Amino acid sequence: MPQTYKKGIYIIGAGFAGRMLSEEIQKKKLFGQLIAFLDDNPEKIGKTIDGVPVLGPIAHFSSVLRHSSRDEAIIAIPSAPKERIAEIYDVLAKAQFSRIRILPSVSQIIDGDAHLIQTREINPLDILGRNPVRISLKESLGYLRGKRVLITGAGGSIGSELARQLLSGGASRLYLFGHGENSIYLIDKELRILQKEGVGEAATIIPVIGELKDRDYMFWIMKNLKCDVVFHCAAYKHVPLMEENPVAVIENNVFGTKNLLDASLKANVERFVLISTDKAVKPHCIYGASKHLCENLLIDAAKKAKKDQAFMFVRFGNVMGSRGSILPLFSAQLASGGPLTVTDPEVKRFFMTIPEASSLVLQAGGVGKNEGAYLLDMGEAIKILDIAEEVIRIQGYEPYKDVQIEFIGLRKGERMEEFLWTDAEEPEKTKYEKLLSLKPVAKANELTKLLDLLEPICMYKADKPELYRNQNALYKILKTHFQNLDIKIGVL
Repeated sequence: MPQTYKKGIYIIGAGFAGRMLSEEIQKKKLFGQLIAFLDDNPEKIGKTIDGVPVLGPIAHFSSVLRHSSRDEAIIAIPSAPKERIAEIYDVLAKAQFSRIRILPSVSQIIDGDAHLIQTREINPLDILGRNPVRISLKESLGYLRGKRVLITGAGGSIGSELARQLLSGGASRLYLFGHGENSIYLIDKELRILQKEGVGEAATIIPVIGELKDRDYMFWIMKNLKCDVVFHCAAYKHVPLMEENPVAVIENNVFGTKNLLDASLKANVERFVLISTDKAVKPHCIYGASKHLCENLLIDAAKKAKKDQAFMFVRFGNVMGSRGSILPLFSAQLASGGPLTVTDPEVKRFFMTIPEASSLVLQAGGVGKNEGAYLLDMGEAIKILDIAEEVIRIQGYEPYKDVQIEFIGLRKGERMEEFLWTDAEEPEKTKYEKLLSLKPVAKANELTKLLDLLEPICMYKADKPELYRNQNALYKILKTHFQNLDIKIGVL
């Protein structure tokens, strides 16, 4: 009988991360056969590590040895800048590996072990954009040791990554809150696998299914969970879809957030971090308007907080690879042969990797002050077209030759560029890299009046039945407060 081929694995980088992956691969013998390390360090080339040869330099891989097209490569140089990652990827792509993976940034593993389960497929932001900031997780998560931590929207992109990184924080309990059972099931299962594989520290993981919109429930659950820290990530956020469901956006994002804030104040939560978005600045869409109001609600709650409480928000732009974002869309379009669709050749967005954004949010949660308004330094905006072209190249194709790119025009609620702050917010540097502070401009009286007007639209009131779910009434109210909103009154 012919012998089944066991895929070969090449680890790029013979440093501490690469050596840890080597130990794991050789110990379990399930992932494939480790063939060699590839490295540029002349002091390592020609030697062996745990019986595995170190070959190099990386740029000469094709001339160093032959390999099967079924083999895999793992880039295990978490401190490498994006320019170096791009060079290495180019070499590996030309060598036609069946799969190329990369370890997470140094911010996630510099204080702990590197594990094969932490590797992921390489994406365009590993090559485009700025170099991620390096954060010592153990140092920045010290404030969470022994604490009970709640993550709302724990099944989402940011919420789930916060949960992964929080495994290294020494929290006693990690509550995964969400209203979608499938997404909570998946992150709960993943975290337990990570723990089993030795990632992070022991923490009791507790999935919680519930609705932010249920005010009585939120007060009950916050009282009984006895949370010390809350990271509020949950929100309806898909812009074109939310433009078609504006009342649901306000009901969930605004009143759901208010319920959680009020319940957290009463339950004496020590620290509360709201995740916000650049779309909250000069809001152009319903989602942006809802998050603007959430920021205002946060600052209003902070003014009511006790001396030992700290309520703050952290604002940033797009994250690469989130559900419903362009990267999964482009990947799906490419898998079907294209074309890749881009709204406009000049449209730009601010991008950050999910792990980096999450690490900075966790850091802000520890160093932030009550009434704190913070902004992540997103670097320069990136053209969506550049990302589309890079997605095509990463898969070994040539843009416009092998795969076409089609321009479809801006969708409802979208704009050519986003803004990170208003002039009145006066962003200032903090002593923490890539974390800026803003001057909050929330006005409590105006906020209260606005919520009073919006409430009968979202929650049925017997004395105002005509307002319930009335989109035109919602539009008229929001338009008086947000002049930049792209909405048309009288569409129903």
